[in-house]
Amino acid sequence: MATSALVQAPSGVASPQPMRTRFSIWAAGAAWLVLACSSSHKSPVQTCQVAPGDPAPDFLRSLGCNADFEALASAPLDATIPGARSVKVVLDTNDGKLIDQLYFQNSVKFQIHQQFASMYLSAPDHTMVEALSQFNQTEYYAPQDQRRFILGAVTHYEGPDIWALEIAPYDTATSPMIEKLFKLVKGAVSFGNALVFHPTSQAVEGTAKLLSTAIKIKTTDDIFADTDYQPLNLGTTIGQLRFVNAAALDSAYVGFRDVVVLDMVPNDISVVAGIITEDFQTPLSHINVLAQNRGTPNMGLRNATTNAQLRALEGQWVQLKVGESAWQISAVTQGDADAFWEAHKPAPVVLPELDLTETALKDIQDLVDETPGTGTLKQQIQKAITAYGTKASNYSILAKTDGVPTRPAFGIPVYYYVQFMQQNGFYARVDALTADPTFMADPQVRDMKLAELRNDIEAAPVDPGFQDLLRAKLTADFPGVTMRFRSSTNAEDLDGFPCAGCYDSYTGDPADWEGSLLRAIKRAWAGVWFFRTFEERSYHSIGHDKVAMALLVHHNFPDASETANGVAVSANPFDPTGLEPAFYVNVQTGGVAEVVAPPPGANSDQLLYYFYYAGQPTTYLGHSNLIPAGATVLTASQIFALGTALDAIQARFSPAYGPQSGFTGWYGMDVEFKFDDEYSPGQPQLSVKQARPYHGRGE
Repeated sequence: MATSALVQAPSGVASPQPMRTRFSIWAAGAAWLVLACSSSHKSPVQTCQVAPGDPAPDFLRSLGCNADFEALASAPLDATIPGARSVKVVLDTNDGKLIDQLYFQNSVKFQIHQQFASMYLSAPDHTMVEALSQFNQTEYYAPQDQRRFILGAVTHYEGPDIWALEIAPYDTATSPMIEKLFKLVKGAVSFGNALVFHPTSQAVEGTAKLLSTAIKIKTTDDIFADTDYQPLNLGTTIGQLRFVNAAALDSAYVGFRDVVVLDMVPNDISVVAGIITEDFQTPLSHINVLAQNRGTPNMGLRNATTNAQLRALEGQWVQLKVGESAWQISAVTQGDADAFWEAHKPAPVVLPELDLTETALKDIQDLVDETPGTGTLKQQIQKAITAYGTKASNYSILAKTDGVPTRPAFGIPVYYYVQFMQQNGFYARVDALTADPTFMADPQVRDMKLAELRNDIEAAPVDPGFQDLLRAKLTADFPGVTMRFRSSTNAEDLDGFPCAGCYDSYTGDPADWEGSLLRAIKRAWAGVWFFRTFEERSYHSIGHDKVAMALLVHHNFPDASETANGVAVSANPFDPTGLEPAFYVNVQTGGVAEVVAPPPGANSDQLLYYFYYAGQPTTYLGHSNLIPAGATVLTASQIFALGTALDAIQARFSPAYGPQSGFTGWYGMDVEFKFDDEYSPGQPQLSVKQARPYHGRGE
């Protein structure tokens, strides 16, 4: 699923700040699977350079056997294509004395090219190697006659057993430079006859088309197609192994002590112990976002439903480990399962207290009060959440951020949800349900009773005073347009309880006040009582009577004018070091096949956008099958507009959720967006719909 280009900071070297001004530090190749070396390839070099038991040298001039490769290969790091190990390569074209000297560097000890070159290829015995920032600027971007080195990596992808020469996705090396490096590497490695070139970005793909036909090309799609294992959310779990058809999840009640094997990727699933899907997922698919938010180990495995190892354990208690390099499963006892559950029960989540004094239908920019002296940005957002919920409060920040286009909007506070529930006796009804042992013990009864509650909520009357207030707001600010009512509760996007996808949004037409607009509001409010959402809260010991829903309201995006919809992460989720910044984007054409909940068989464009690098290269990890082959959902200018917004969002929310708040881990924002030409026919414009902290891929 991507380029093998990664970054690792040299030991003892501080990362320069801010991230957007860094030059590239490329450490190509990393591993999600343990290398299973093959000796099947005949090659030019057949003599091992490293004796068994000897320590790994700092570099070799040739790799005479697979053991030499293993001795120098980088330790497993996150990568976008599972199952890879790499040895970085330096071709010194002119050290002042010699020309075209090839070095395979110890990629564990020397994690970047410049670090190795500075130690072994610099003064006094060679021409001085430049400092890191200038080295990277020259050796990746400068014309050939200004470069001393040609830099790359040799990577072995275990699944398809591919040996590939690669350059960084932002390297502007010409085809003659690549051919020179390829020829010399091929003659110096034991697997030379199997060596191919793997383009790591669209820009490099363009250059690769100019290579000699003698050099075989393997694309990211080629490599990924033959990869069997996809780790999505890492971790270890224990549960009962069950095989379930994804289409039957509405009636097949799976629970938090089940490890489920699914034939397809579902759009939704209740809390389970572990997930294995036969189809591969995207990291931003709804099912994986749920897994990350819940801490559920999640993986893709081709032919999972017929996998002999899994089938042999069907119905048994098992321990599943989803690791960066491999997956493992083994039988355990029910006692082991009971002990595991007791040790891993999630800590109870306490929801923010509701502010029921706020009754105004406020313009979105007024929800979060950022007046100096009123606290940190996070405290200011948290205060707004108590009245207007999380989604609307974060949207308020988006609406006030330069470079981030949003639709005009307003917030309906939680007060009116609480008023509605009290006036119609629904709180008392919920209390009766949760006191009923049968309701709490039987998921089928729970599902049925919650469905009845939602139906009755949709049929109940709405306070006339609230209706008058809402009608006046829509008439004054949104005359004659349909409106989208989006859930914004105090029980989502919280530390310990993200609850992504717990609630739904609905469109209403003011021209049909009762049958459309009020129904949309009540359907959104009723979403608090979805079965999946109720189960999620129960799992985290959240009091159901503590949840209240505000609404974020704006003109909806008509399907006819929507040209693309997508989800992005404002940092590189495949590089937890944060040293190789990129934006990860899933985007689909039109407004019918939603990226977050696609119809069966619909694939989206998946890409990494290296916004902070010269040339801003784009690496496509997957392609939409709803557009012609070879096309992309977004144009280059649209990707740039999206990148500009993601950059602004990453910086804007840092004081609340990122490094400026004191957070020291990996930080990125999960951003939903659309391109729409309703107001600019034929020229689709970006609109950002939502931003919330992204929680990464686990341990």
